[in-house]
Amino acid sequence: MPAQERPWWQPAVVYQIYPRSFQDSNGDGVGDLAGIAERADYLQWLGVDAVWISPFYPSPMADFGYDVSDYTGVDPIFGTLTDFDRLVAALHARNIKIILDFVPNHSSSEHPWFKEARTSRNSPKRDWYIWRDPRPDGSPPNNWMSLATGRNAWEFDKASGQYYYHAFLAEQPDLNWRNPAVRKAMYDALRFWLKRGVDGFRVDVLWHLSKDPGFRDNPINPNYSPADDPPYRRFIQQYNADAPGILDIVVEMRRVLEEFPGDRPLIGELYLPQARLMEYYGPNLGGAHMPFNFSMLWASWKRDKWKAEPIARLIREYEAALPPGAWPNWVLGNHDQPRVATRLGAAQARVAMVMLMTLRGTPTLYYGDELGHESVPIPLDRVRDPFGINMPGGTQGRDPVRTPMPWDGSAHAGFSSGEPWLPLAGNAATISVEAEKRDPNSMLSLTRSLLALRRREPALSVGDWSPLPVEGEVVAYRRTWQDRSFVVVLNLESKAKTIPLGAGTAGSVELSTHAGRAGSAVAGSIDLQADEAVVIAPTA
Repeated sequence: MPAQERPWWQPAVVYQIYPRSFQDSNGDGVGDLAGIAERADYLQWLGVDAVWISPFYPSPMADFGYDVSDYTGVDPIFGTLTDFDRLVAALHARNIKIILDFVPNHSSSEHPWFKEARTSRNSPKRDWYIWRDPRPDGSPPNNWMSLATGRNAWEFDKASGQYYYHAFLAEQPDLNWRNPAVRKAMYDALRFWLKRGVDGFRVDVLWHLSKDPGFRDNPINPNYSPADDPPYRRFIQQYNADAPGILDIVVEMRRVLEEFPGDRPLIGELYLPQARLMEYYGPNLGGAHMPFNFSMLWASWKRDKWKAEPIARLIREYEAALPPGAWPNWVLGNHDQPRVATRLGAAQARVAMVMLMTLRGTPTLYYGDELGHESVPIPLDRVRDPFGINMPGGTQGRDPVRTPMPWDGSAHAGFSSGEPWLPLAGNAATISVEAEKRDPNSMLSLTRSLLALRRREPALSVGDWSPLPVEGEVVAYRRTWQDRSFVVVLNLESKAKTIPLGAGTAGSVELSTHAGRAGSAVAGSIDLQADEAVVIAPTA
């Protein structure tokens, strides 16, 4: 398929924004929609093709927006529907698409639907949620664990004498997706935003929408380690998610998007084994356009796990597993996981950025990772994330990866005129957008150059991928489109080396993580510096 005829999201770079932390427009210390619009020129300058915005719907904020009390509104913290419309217009004027975070597995306990559901066992909305009688001894219906609290996932409702299920917080009761009325209401919510110009959706915990209809106990996990695993991993998550019927829901959701013109992607958050992940593309690729691929994120979890052989194998196996015609995607960071630079260190974070932007498929870039932003330690008295508050051990949860974007050297790094809701990085001024724009060797400059190169060369966005055999802690592959072929070589260790590349690799260095390398000739082998990644262009 010619590059220009592909769906826009295939060659695109998606940029995730956590709205509380991107830009505050009114001085209350919390980012908002008007703030994102203020930074639209930056997004255009950086070169991203789409922004995915984490939830901004009305919410009591028990889980900072992932507990929705109105699926067709904007929480006053973030602005108004008018602000949203202005943001859509600002992004579209710059040829940037907008993808919303859709949270269909659970609502807030303050949602009118749930308030009505718990008034009586005979409430018309009762079956919109998942209710079960206690066991004979009064205990919860089964052993399913909350992913957010470390406790049983059933909450007892004294008024009705039944338990309701919540995969996450008790303030986030799960909706019953086996009820057609629930599906209709949620699909109508999608249509509401599509009519306002939304270009696609990222669906939160998509695999959780279908539970075992028999509500069987999950089996005990024989490999559970209390020292290393969160409490819910005491059990294998077999029956509380990814149950039969889930693909029917995904196909239905996809069809809602197809009611509207243009290519509007359905992106699924799916923490599943690879074989199951591939099933979510759906029959005849009629399911999710992009089931999120987190395999590289897990491979980069710790520096000592970042090794060439398993990473090269991971890429090969993922490519081989894709259904015919399915489009790949890659994720290295998001609002739930430690920052890439914290996991790998600053030098290898640059190498990882080259990998992310040159593998075949659509990459997702988390805000701040283009700056090499690290996770920010949070004082215990400022921990906000319920995961950090509820989990045993007093961990900081996800707050360290959700801290405000540093824009310049002014007070509060240009994020807000007021005290930010979370602390800024201690080195905010030196890793700010303003500071890194001035430095041609900064992470920001590298990222922008990579995005520009992807846009300029279809081989690096939609071209074929093939591995190159190399030895040592090096990953190498070729990207080819028509008569253009690029070679990418990634040194995964802090050691200089000479790497034979074989025939057909003559060219010159188009881009490197290291200064002064662009334009140098390559003929059959390349001298790599420590922690260096290079993109080799073919001889003209």
